[in-house]
Amino acid sequence: MITRRVTPTVKIGDILMGSEHPVVVQSMTDVPTANVAATVSQIKELVDAGSELVRITVNDRAAMDAVLHIDRSLKNDGYDVPIAGDFHYNGHKLLKENIPAAKALAKYRINPGNTGKGSIKYDNFSTIINIAAELGKPVRIGINWGSLDQELFLSMMSENEKRKKPLEFKEVVYAAMVRSALENAAMAEKMGLSKDKIVLSVKMSDVIDMKNVYEILAEKCDYVLHLGLTEAGGSIQGVVASSAALSLLLQHGIGDTIRVSLTPEPGMKRDMEVRVCRSLLQSMGIRYFMPVVISCPGCGRTDSDAYIRLADDVRKYIGSRINEWKNLYSGIEKLQVAVMGCIVNGPGESKHADIGISLPGSSEAPVCPVYQDGKLMFNLSGNNIKDQFFNVLEEYIKMRFS
Repeated sequence: MITRRVTPTVKIGDILMGSEHPVVVQSMTDVPTANVAATVSQIKELVDAGSELVRITVNDRAAMDAVLHIDRSLKNDGYDVPIAGDFHYNGHKLLKENIPAAKALAKYRINPGNTGKGSIKYDNFSTIINIAAELGKPVRIGINWGSLDQELFLSMMSENEKRKKPLEFKEVVYAAMVRSALENAAMAEKMGLSKDKIVLSVKMSDVIDMKNVYEILAEKCDYVLHLGLTEAGGSIQGVVASSAALSLLLQHGIGDTIRVSLTPEPGMKRDMEVRVCRSLLQSMGIRYFMPVVISCPGCGRTDSDAYIRLADDVRKYIGSRINEWKNLYSGIEKLQVAVMGCIVNGPGESKHADIGISLPGSSEAPVCPVYQDGKLMFNLSGNNIKDQFFNVLEEYIKMRFS
């Protein structure tokens, strides 16, 4: 059982974020926000995959002007997902010039390293915070190593050089990021933005760096924390690195909302990052979204691809039935189904799952034992194993979850 660090509740639209609530899955669009049709389409794709909060880039007046159209189009189609606006450099101007769009956004994300320098930085930051406080909007103060406040960082590096025992470079980086996050959060509170309207993040692109800096931040505050490995990369690299970084922190109760930032491969759907988040949370037992299919990796004993095809068919079948099942059966998301390929681990894994089937490997009798709740119930045989198992699965679900 993972014990979360205690934080206040931050309300973003209809989403509640904090230690008393489930870890929230979020994502971000990568199409020009001014292209309303493309942005709406991608937001729908992300929401359909399970994203509970979607961030959009708001980088110019055209993007800000598009916010109301995007919001209206989504709501007309039944998508009431909270939309966060991502502001850099000119957020103070865009929010001030278009209050209706500022009201339509559920949350603002700002990076103190990109709000200006000196007194201008303070003025721009305060403009954004004052608008957020007046409109009751939460703000994520997001610190990124790639855009860390250089005035603060260089000052801290200079101070470090004067130490009798200077800190390592990375230690100064961590300290600067945490200090930037906490000082800006404190400043926002003094300006009238309450603690339950503030989310912090300190993103880095290295797994161990991210773990270290978030652990330091978590010890020093009780703000709601957004987790993410920035510039994680694409494909297997991005999935593995993000999963490693997030799991290290989530396992220790750190993190109230997560995003997996994947570089999309050509032709890959944007919703991959959402599916990775949900799979990660489910694999750690933090949240459950849909039944899990435990399947065999294969070996020299599995000289047929029947178990591979059946495992794929079962996953697709569950995907096609899950929405109806959720309306009928409470707790269906925690169901475990095993599809195994031979006698070595097949019966054992099937017994440990809620329901499982073990296909015959080479030199085994052409029968498929089915186990339910740890007991052998019967054997399936013949040419229509898939349909037989689907029927068995449906009957088991009715019995188990009704």
